Amino acid sequence: MLKDIDYILWTGDLPPHDIWNQTKEYNLNVIRTTIEMVIKAFPDTPIFPAIGNHEASPSGNFAPPWMKDTSHSTSWIYNELGKSWSRWLPQATNNTVHRGAFYSVLLRPSFRLISINTNYCHSLSWWLLVNSTDPASELKWLVNQLQHAENKGEKVHIIGHIAPGSSDCMKIWSRNFYEIVHRYESTIKALFYGHSHADEFEVFYETTEYSRPTAVAYLAPSVTTYTNYNPAYRIYYIDGDHEDSTRANHETWTFDLETANVPNNEPLWYKLYSAKEAYRMASLRPEQWNNLIDNMVTNEERFEEFYRNYYRNSPVTPSCDTNCKVQILCDLKAAKSNSRHQLCHELETIFKTN
Repeated sequence: MLKDIDYILWTGDLPPHDIWNQTKEYNLNVIRTTIEMVIKAFPDTPIFPAIGNHEASPSGNFAPPWMKDTSHSTSWIYNELGKSWSRWLPQATNNTVHRGAFYSVLLRPSFRLISINTNYCHSLSWWLLVNSTDPASELKWLVNQLQHAENKGEKVHIIGHIAPGSSDCMKIWSRNFYEIVHRYESTIKALFYGHSHADEFEVFYETTEYSRPTAVAYLAPSVTTYTNYNPAYRIYYIDGDHEDSTRANHETWTFDLETANVPNNEPLWYKLYSAKEAYRMASLRPEQWNNLIDNMVTNEERFEEFYRNYYRNSPVTPSCDTNCKVQILCDLKAAKSNSRHQLCHELETIFKTN
């Protein structure tokens, strides 16, 4: 299996969620230890990371690059990641990694990967009270990278931690990012995030009538359990024109936590589902994911299957009433934060929720 993996996407949040116990040194030790473990498991596999909100101390607070005061600056994280990530990244990425933990790499001819620091949209970051639009000029840099890719005929995958539709992402940043994805819809072929811990996705739409799907963000399930989740990881199969190919697919693997915790037992990983087979999709194109959302509105069996996968078949999966169903389906349609009524009005009307 290891020899079959071309590269790994690692979407952040290395320290645990016990933020009341954390210090800068504690988080640095977690980062170093975790990276050593990953290198030991995958010594010859390229790894492309993104930074999570929990890497900071206090959690979620990332000062803009102009803050040079060492008691407030975030350079201590970026310097550490700059050293650690240099194992996998070319020297040309040093400047932006040390500036704000974002970078762009050409994986192969005509195929580029861009990793962005979505903590610059994190609503719990105090620094966004100073500048919530583009505090590290990251979006400006992203547009330049995408324009370069378009000029060169490259296709792009974007990775980050906090998905733009998350309520944790500031509205103005999310709105601008949504416009960027729409503008470069022929260049951006897929986006990959974590943060929510759930197994879900977000569909982007054109920005006039919000009716035509233009892109998909995949929110992979977390390896950590968090609340009610079984651990899981995701394998993507990409072929042809990247996500446009009908042979593209993804599958999710999990194990039962309760069984694994029985004395003398080990985690027994198994394939939970394959996206195209489970959801009866012809491809992973944006319109297919949009069709799945529409199908789940009326097809209760399909929604229940999605909901089981959402929690990775956990024995403590909470029940889901109508309000819960609308919430989840709306999350799938809303890749722009704080715009639920605009993007989900039809859903709310169908279910007549408050």
